[in-house]
Amino acid sequence: MGKSYKIGVIKGDGIGPEIVDEAIKVLDAVSVKEGFTLRYEEMLLGGAAIDETGVPLPDETIQGVKKCDAVLFGAIGGPKWDNLERHLRPETGLLGLRKEMGTFANLRPAMVYDELVNASTLKPEVIRGVDIMVVRELTGGIYFGQPRAIEDDRAYNTMVYTREEVERIAVVAFDIAMKRNKRICSVDKANVLEVSQFWREIVEEVAKDYPEVELTHMYVDNAAMQLIRAPKQFDVILTGNIFGDILSDAASMLSGSIGLLPSASTGKGVGLYEPIHGSAPDIAGQGIANPLATISSASMMLRYAFGEEKAAERIDEAIKKALAEGYRTGDLGDYDAKEICSCSEIGDIIADYASK
Repeated sequence: MGKSYKIGVIKGDGIGPEIVDEAIKVLDAVSVKEGFTLRYEEMLLGGAAIDETGVPLPDETIQGVKKCDAVLFGAIGGPKWDNLERHLRPETGLLGLRKEMGTFANLRPAMVYDELVNASTLKPEVIRGVDIMVVRELTGGIYFGQPRAIEDDRAYNTMVYTREEVERIAVVAFDIAMKRNKRICSVDKANVLEVSQFWREIVEEVAKDYPEVELTHMYVDNAAMQLIRAPKQFDVILTGNIFGDILSDAASMLSGSIGLLPSASTGKGVGLYEPIHGSAPDIAGQGIANPLATISSASMMLRYAFGEEKAAERIDEAIKKALAEGYRTGDLGDYDAKEICSCSEIGDIIADYASK
């Protein structure tokens, strides 16, 4: 009998239910082909949870995700809940869920599909073939460092990293690099920040356990410039929380559409797999959302949570084939489209290709 995996499903708000449904459709197709079983358990988070339970992160969801092998997540939020107190906002629920799950590593791939090279604002010769993985530390650094305060005439935050925090994110990055092109660029600001000097020293120590991986260093201001000037020089980018926040958003726009790119938040236990875009309430319920980022997130889940590399590759190739055949959702209709598809239609096409 084949392996069986339990997936927590958090559809969320806005277009979340639509795009998650398409990802599940594709997951079911590849699971049959590769001989493993997927079990799903739906859970509430964000605005949908507020409407149902009064809080953005119900206890049932916290306990439920801990019993799963991975969590597939859509998107949360919308104008309906914008005026709530901060502790009741949908986004607060997501931050709380990540904390409960112990996810300290954010994986943000930025790849450019050949068929959509003209969708980017950069020249085709600059971005064609780009395939970058940004590995961002997610739970330390200046966003969480103590002390922090606002006083009468000043405010301050402190950038703090421990040896354990740097070591564990570095190990994640090096392990990923070993499965890719075995190159890591660690991004810091070691010329002016003691925290970055500390970061760099520990990354170099971890590198000794991975002699096959080429390690380079780059200051964050230069890295931001190089991402735009010559992005193909990068394979894996390893960096801290605030630098990763900025660089991963910059890298995501190399593709030309935020609707294409997935992400994963992994760590001590269950990982969270989600598209990088938001809930897009303005198009919710119209059947025109682009599910490709969520379907790609499902591929990441198969690869990194379950080790189902063949199934993940099936999904990746199915997406490429659908794009090569000219199938597009409306947001990509200006780029060599042969047929404009609804959200469910593009899901059907990719599921069909992935099952062959």
